[in-house]
Amino acid sequence: MSDLSENNPPAILPDTASSLPPGWLDVESMNMDAQGVARQPDGKVVFIDGALPTEWVSANVHRKKNNWESGTLTAVHRESSQRVKPGCPHFGLHDGACGGCKMQHLNVSAQVAVKQRVLEDNLWHLGKVKPEMVLRPIEGPAWGYRYRARLSVRYVIKKQKVLVGFHERKSRYIADMEVCPVLPKHVSDMLLPMRALIASMDARETCPQIEVACGDDVTALVLRHLEPLSEADQARLRAFAAEQNVQWWLQSKGPDTVQLMDPPTRQLAYALPEFGITMPFKPTDFTQVNPHINRVMVTRALRLLDVHKDERVIDWFCGLGNFTLPLATQAREVLGIEGSETLVARSRENFAANQAQRQPGAALAPTDFVARNLFDMTPEMLIADGVADKWLVDPPREGAFALAQALAAIHQARIGAEDALPLPEGSEAWQPPKRIVYVSCNPATLARDAGLLVNRAGYRCLSAGVINMFPHTAHVESMAVFERE
Repeated sequence: MSDLSENNPPAILPDTASSLPPGWLDVESMNMDAQGVARQPDGKVVFIDGALPTEWVSANVHRKKNNWESGTLTAVHRESSQRVKPGCPHFGLHDGACGGCKMQHLNVSAQVAVKQRVLEDNLWHLGKVKPEMVLRPIEGPAWGYRYRARLSVRYVIKKQKVLVGFHERKSRYIADMEVCPVLPKHVSDMLLPMRALIASMDARETCPQIEVACGDDVTALVLRHLEPLSEADQARLRAFAAEQNVQWWLQSKGPDTVQLMDPPTRQLAYALPEFGITMPFKPTDFTQVNPHINRVMVTRALRLLDVHKDERVIDWFCGLGNFTLPLATQAREVLGIEGSETLVARSRENFAANQAQRQPGAALAPTDFVARNLFDMTPEMLIADGVADKWLVDPPREGAFALAQALAAIHQARIGAEDALPLPEGSEAWQPPKRIVYVSCNPATLARDAGLLVNRAGYRCLSAGVINMFPHTAHVESMAVFERE
């Protein structure tokens, strides 16, 4: 992608964007899908795959609507100073290109700036919220960071060939990948051996997926198989595990069927060393993709939450306890609430294991975990959970709308708003949290919820900033801090 300008050197560049030749487009910005955004002379917006802000480009427009068009970059006439050579041979606009990354042609620092603008634009346009301060971005390694991945597998009968990897760009086909620089090197180096392994198996046509989960010391591979594995295939998997130093987990049907193939010699886990916490997990459990960023993210979240030893904290959408257990090193009492019974059980196990390993005088604070549908919160349920001084909120992409809405409903009732519903019984002594740290993986739902917190629930947005959890992708992770007025 980076050599398009070299193949199309302009003789003389126009003086200004207003004097561009017919067919040239001035790229003004980049959208959430990592497409360059330009305008036709008639004002119609054009989204261009592969184009970068400040560039003058030509594009093949392949989709037209009344208000917008989309196309693919064909030539760069004036190149952005932030354009770089992609770090992966499978990235680009060519046929068969991998669709796992969208921004490898853009300098990593510029990627972060684009994501920061997306966050701020969403907060303002969707939530009418402007943070009082922009947090410094959380950044980490740009390569070898992806410790979790779902690799598709397919035996192509016509070619007598196995493919293992991500899907092609805008396609259901699997990219013909030999390396993947965003995966840890030892996993990238396994791609071709995995292909050879599957090709050698009796079940080569009925193994559609391998899920990768790396801990600090253990790499687990979950093989999805649609038919029982023969003894010969199991022997092949064991030989591969010994050679590559991995654990095989087998999945015959849904996620509940995942089982370790052989007794483990080591446990799959990651550490949060600043808090003296170790988090065991199963390969199908939700954990953050990027452990380097996760460690920094947890540390910053707790610093911004500023928990004291006499405070009670609620961790909403607590998962395995990624924030809950570190919070228990600082608070008087912690409550973790999560929608999945399975994750709540795992959280309790992790808490007990870490409590047993604590040094005398450094015990974790009393901590309870509750399973509840957090997309169905009400003011009554919120009040029943008791008063908490601080909240940590880390929802999935859908956000925490019901939670923010319940908080807003209570505030509106207390200030006597015309459209307010009556307060639940027993709510007189209940107080909302003084501070909320909201960790988001979707700037649109964060903006929606921030709008409720600021405009309806009596909070200020002290600060917000991006977390570059997924370099080279358009995924925007962020963190925002809200404080009671």
